[in-house]
Amino acid sequence: MGKTTTAINLAAAFANRGLKVLLFDLDPQGNSSISFLDPKVVALSAYEMMVDGNGMLENYIYPTSVDGLEMVPAKINLAKLESKLVGDFDAPFRLKDKLEPLRKRYEVIFIDTPPTLGLITVNALVAATHVLIPIQSSYFALEGTDDLLETIEKVKARPNPNLKVLGVVVTLFDRRTTLAREVYEQIKNVFGSQLFDTIISKSVRLEEAPAYKESIFAFAPQSTGAVEYAKLCEEVMGRV
Repeated sequence: MGKTTTAINLAAAFANRGLKVLLFDLDPQGNSSISFLDPKVVALSAYEMMVDGNGMLENYIYPTSVDGLEMVPAKINLAKLESKLVGDFDAPFRLKDKLEPLRKRYEVIFIDTPPTLGLITVNALVAATHVLIPIQSSYFALEGTDDLLETIEKVKARPNPNLKVLGVVVTLFDRRTTLAREVYEQIKNVFGSQLFDTIISKSVRLEEAPAYKESIFAFAPQSTGAVEYAKLCEEVMGRV
């Protein structure tokens, strides 16, 4: 639904505005990571940081091609994290504890979550201040949103009462189809003012950019994708 595309390009947009940004890849698929890094250069990743993390923080943080943007990458071993943490009393708070020393170092921290609502995603919700929800403008668009919102409410009830839903952004929007426009109206009716004005269109350029280890702003700065993510960045800044 454009989750990783939104994470990497919003992080780049914030960095392009002169902010110090960290992108934390918490998805075992590691798509945010391979969008900026060659997996061969990644020795220690999010898994080691979450499980051990006793060494220098710099061991887990890697520079990217975007000035001001650094990242903690993910590898497939992150899929073992939930079974590793199950039963630990601090399991939902592990990411929050690991990020605490980094909050003064970075002005913005983006967390790219898995597409599931397990313990890894709960860690992200406990550590975060805001949640941005991307929804694809397709027939199954609203599937799973009830479960997500219920999980957010449960996290707000106890471990993170300050958590806020920053908003909902429609992604992969195909302006040529009637269905996309109809689904957009459904999403608008459900979320109202929580919906961002910016719509992210379906774009070949957005799909191509990660293959070149670049954000959309470096790969195709005049493209529709670059313009739309720049607008979304302004909206996010305004709400935060």
